[in-house]
Amino acid sequence: MDGYHIEIIRSARKTLALQVTRDMRVVVRAPFWVSDSEIERFVRERSSWIAEKIRQMRQYAEGAAKEPKFTDAELADMTKKAREVICRRVEFFAADMGVSYGKITVRHQTSRYGSCSAKGNLSFNCILVLCPDWVLDYVVVHELCHLKQLNHSAAFWAEVRAVMPNYMQAREWLKQNGGALIQRLK
Repeated sequence: MDGYHIEIIRSARKTLALQVTRDMRVVVRAPFWVSDSEIERFVRERSSWIAEKIRQMRQYAEGAAKEPKFTDAELADMTKKAREVICRRVEFFAADMGVSYGKITVRHQTSRYGSCSAKGNLSFNCILVLCPDWVLDYVVVHELCHLKQLNHSAAFWAEVRAVMPNYMQAREWLKQNGGALIQRLK
């Protein structure tokens, strides 16, 4: 379809979702009950979004080729610093938000900045210490809000906005700069 291969993954999910991976694969996640023609229409309607994401991925790849990969020593230093900084920020915002959390881990993930498990465990990417403080704070707040809403619904974003009204600036910073940092992890 339009010069790119579409990979369809069906599961017991409720909605259609679209992803362009770093290796420029187009992945559609679909409920079992959605027809192939409906998936095709979904992809066609989002063709300009797909083209823009592929352009961004190519740009990240070109930029990443110019930047050296992080060394093991750099990763170890970043991880140590991230544990200290992130644990303090999680403690601060959790108290402010009135939430409790489980274990905090810091890794060098190549696909995300943070995550929250259903058990309340939080995981963060060590590259956050290379981001401005307000961006790191956004990721912490984002994951803590998942303790209240384990989804990305309107209610979830209202929780984020209540703590950090300017969160969209941090999201934009990550869109513009985060990919190049993650590319240096591989």
